[in-house]
Amino acid sequence: MTTENRAAGDGAAVLVVQHEEDAGAGLVGERLAATGLRLDVVRAWLGEALPADLREHAGLLVLGGSVNCEDDGAAPWLPRVRDLVREAVAGETPLLGICLGGQIVAHALGGSVTTRTSGAEVGAVPLRGLPAAAHDPVFGGVPEGAPAAQWHWDEVDRLPPGAVPLLTGDDCPHQAFRVGRAAWAVQFHPEVGGDTVAAWAAADGPRLRAEGGDPEGAVTSVRHAEPALRAVWGAVSEAWGTVVLTHAAERAPSNGPGAPVG
Repeated sequence: MTTENRAAGDGAAVLVVQHEEDAGAGLVGERLAATGLRLDVVRAWLGEALPADLREHAGLLVLGGSVNCEDDGAAPWLPRVRDLVREAVAGETPLLGICLGGQIVAHALGGSVTTRTSGAEVGAVPLRGLPAAAHDPVFGGVPEGAPAAQWHWDEVDRLPPGAVPLLTGDDCPHQAFRVGRAAWAVQFHPEVGGDTVAAWAAADGPRLRAEGGDPEGAVTSVRHAEPALRAVWGAVSEAWGTVVLTHAAERAPSNGPGAPVG
């Protein structure tokens, strides 16, 4: 496990599950650090071990990646991630799953994920808020039509029981949802900008072109939208960070007058 953002001192820590080299916490991580949180990053693809539980962490952030959320052979750490997701939901530890991470959340909690029959959704795509989003503590401030960076071949086709849909799009219905009081999942990539998407396009370009896609156009759309991406999803990241800090404060032992001693 690596510890990032040491400038945050001994503040509350978020466990970050990273699945591959080019899919880090990016903008989301920057904004979480700005709220005073520390990021404990597990580079799972390198064999770094995930903790047995979340007792040392105030939040869980599960990032994206190219593996299918059910492919435990290619990613043998996935069963442990699913266990941590279930623990987070059961204990109301704030959770955020991004793209693959969101698919893991859905799958672990009883939903399902499928490969898109129409090919990948890539580039900057406008999203729409659903009724529950207006009062959501994380997504309540997302403006109508906000662009979101997309890069995925798989998608959630059935939400977990009790999940609350928050954001949708024309080509992919389940763009953001909440489960319980403190678990959120998104299909898009709030953490990336144009440079990261350009790297993905370089790697996935042949596959996209074979499907009739336009990787260069996808990169251009993300670069054009990057100021809005940083503003909107940076604010969402900070809102989730505030939820994490509130959770950490609520579970911290009291040292004030009248606190039990011993």
